[in-house]
Amino acid sequence: MRRAAVAVAAGAMAVSLAACGSAEQAGGDSGSTGSAAKGDNIKVGLLLPENQTARYEKFDKPLIEKKVKELTNNKGQVVYANAKQDASLQNQQVDTMVTNKVDVLIVDAVDSKAIAGSAKKAKDAGIPVIAYDRLAEGPIDAYTSFDNVTVGKTQGEALLKALGSKAKDGQIVMMNGSATDPNAAQFKKGAHSVLDGKVNIGREYDTKEWKPENANSNMEGAISALGKDKIIGVYSANDGMAGGIITALKAAGIGNIPVTGQDAELAGVQRIVAGEQYMSVYKPYPREADVAAEMAVALAQGKSLDSIAKDKVDSPTTKGVPSVLVPVYSMTKDNIKDTVIKDGIYTVAEICTGKYKAACDKIGLK
Repeated sequence: MRRAAVAVAAGAMAVSLAACGSAEQAGGDSGSTGSAAKGDNIKVGLLLPENQTARYEKFDKPLIEKKVKELTNNKGQVVYANAKQDASLQNQQVDTMVTNKVDVLIVDAVDSKAIAGSAKKAKDAGIPVIAYDRLAEGPIDAYTSFDNVTVGKTQGEALLKALGSKAKDGQIVMMNGSATDPNAAQFKKGAHSVLDGKVNIGREYDTKEWKPENANSNMEGAISALGKDKIIGVYSANDGMAGGIITALKAAGIGNIPVTGQDAELAGVQRIVAGEQYMSVYKPYPREADVAAEMAVALAQGKSLDSIAKDKVDSPTTKGVPSVLVPVYSMTKDNIKDTVIKDGIYTVAEICTGKYKAACDKIGLK
């Protein structure tokens, strides 16, 4: 895996500083969590939520592993498990990590509420827990993600721009993410803050498990209910679902309407090149992964997070969690070069395969 060299400002975006509890109320002091200070021989437990979205196996896992090695003179070990969208399995994986005495946990929760008990087990065993990408409940020591409300706003603003003066000439469909994912609720909140009153929302769905096939089925239902001539755009919370949505639109003979996305998956980027998908939210995973690794190594070694996490956020159960929120970018066909290509996520050759070569040439992607 080549290293993605991302030139992104390390400064976190502004967040609500609602840290009104003491360190004890927050589940512990980030500088003193865990057992005695350790050297570079540490074990970092990494628990990712699923493997349907390309980012987790392609970016997050190898980037975190690489950064941990860098920070520990090649001595640190990452113990990995993927929950495959199963919250119960993820809880079992945490138990296994606790039994195997990892020094710190990085957890991207399948279900933010269901993970709380496991986070407490880890905490009781002296193992700090970092919530990665999704703000998990329970005694969390640190958190890194993107500003998820801003992600939703970015998607909504892009959809409005694409619709232009025709924003109220028909109806849009909103395809939100899984109801068990706190990020999905934040994306939805951000999108609604931009779209409400400016478009007509004909149908809206919370898509079970973020699965493209469920988005496809929901979209078929929306087309049947609203009529194919009435739909002028689709808010899709991520690229995987956008793929399922676009398949349903094509099957119904609906083309040339804007569809949003998120994650800058390769298939999503290629659909943007081809004009099938309007935009995606590019989230610089290398920066997020680096921060998680930095937090993990510091906590495992008994060090403070003060130099890493300048902000604090509140979860439903924990106040004042030391946090880093990484900026995001709206990616359309006009700035593919300046985002995923410039940052080394994909090469032109990876994007512009035979099927997409003519479309790439047309937009100057060579």
